[in-house]
Amino acid sequence: MVAFRYSVLAALALRVVSVFAADAVDSDSPLASDAGSPPSAELNAEVATTFPDADDIFGVKLVNGRPTRAVIDVTNNEDGPISVAFVGGQLMNPKMLAEDQADPMRAVVRNLTTVRYEAAVPAGEKASLPFSFVLDMQPQDVRLQLVAVVSNAAGQIFQVGVYDQTVAIVEAPTSIFDPQIIFLYLFLTAAFAGTCYFVYKTYIEALFPQAKRTGPSGGKKSRATAAAEKEPLSGGEGSGTGTDKGYDESWIPSDHLNRPTARRVKSGASGKSKN
Repeated sequence: MVAFRYSVLAALALRVVSVFAADAVDSDSPLASDAGSPPSAELNAEVATTFPDADDIFGVKLVNGRPTRAVIDVTNNEDGPISVAFVGGQLMNPKMLAEDQADPMRAVVRNLTTVRYEAAVPAGEKASLPFSFVLDMQPQDVRLQLVAVVSNAAGQIFQVGVYDQTVAIVEAPTSIFDPQIIFLYLFLTAAFAGTCYFVYKTYIEALFPQAKRTGPSGGKKSRATAAAEKEPLSGGEGSGTGTDKGYDESWIPSDHLNRPTARRVKSGASGKSKN
């Protein structure tokens, strides 16, 4: 915005210098009585601004974080070409602007970036100039003012109001399918589930101890365990008690199990037989 003001002041200063030079050459000039004021002139051109992406039935809405695109249509009705040098703007507080009309600069909320074009529009032609800006402000109603600096073929400079309406600054609409929203929901759900599990294990489970349940399934398990204990074991799978032989006799033939035992003969009987 500072560059925009300096450009306008420099252009006006050049016009004033040219007027003083003409006064020095011709003292009978009608500008001799008021050499410091430029001659009044009007620019024969039509300027219209539209917001293709932000305009709806409720007015223009400026969405935070998203580029707002404006299209400035300039129609040249002059006999010669005109040139659009700059386009700038500012956001103003409408309440402060209505209360303090003597000093409207106090109502300025934010200055917009000035865009340099230097676009020439031939006589009878129309040109469309894009102008975009991005905002990050609190949602509120502001007055948007856009101003263009235009010069004609005679070198005269004009400050033309491009747009001056009340607009609304709004936040971007959110959707449940937004990845950030989905991740936030998952994180909150996991945190809530973890907290509930911790509370249950720490406090609730200690207050209600679980009793041993003996139902039909328990009876079946006990019978199966008893049957498994009664079954003979093979190899070295014996129980290890004193009464267990440590092997399964069912695998051994019966003739090997019933061996004849040798009888012992007394020594006295053997001596008598020898005599």
